[in-house]
Amino acid sequence: MDARSLFRYLKNGGVVAYPTESCYGLGCDPNNRAAVKKILRMKKRPQTKGLILVAARFKQLQPFITPLSKEQIAKAQSVWPGPHTWLMPARKHCPAWLTGNHTTLAVRITAHPDTARLCKNAGMALVSTSANLSGGKAARTARHCRALFGNQVLIMPGLVGHQRKPSTIQDFLTGHIIRS
Repeated sequence: MDARSLFRYLKNGGVVAYPTESCYGLGCDPNNRAAVKKILRMKKRPQTKGLILVAARFKQLQPFITPLSKEQIAKAQSVWPGPHTWLMPARKHCPAWLTGNHTTLAVRITAHPDTARLCKNAGMALVSTSANLSGGKAARTARHCRALFGNQVLIMPGLVGHQRKPSTIQDFLTGHIIRS
């Protein structure tokens, strides 16, 4: 799918399944509430938990998080690109369907070449949540995604990276590790 078609598909509420560092992920336009709700329904995941945004570069995350100093950007980029998710303070206008019951937003710059290409072609950060039913085993293949979600998603080809566990999640302000 070319970049223009992908952009239109996502803007119209489409959901994609794509390979990441550790599993297939489900993604959509983070500003499209209906698309996010579709992912939450498919996964049987409560909105209150919040979601991760994945991007190819920092600029794609900036509309969703509070501005950072040069030092803070350097801190974030010390582990990016890679499987490290920061919980950063969300902008006041950041949609609640992304943050859930939190004042922070989970964000990551991917090191996976297919995921980075997807974000670049889409021209935006994407919602990134594991392709699974809530609490279930995450899909590691396109075939498993198709078994779980059928034709509800556009499955992007590619191979999952070599990470065996999901990204580390760390609070950006306190340094507290939420998931390692």
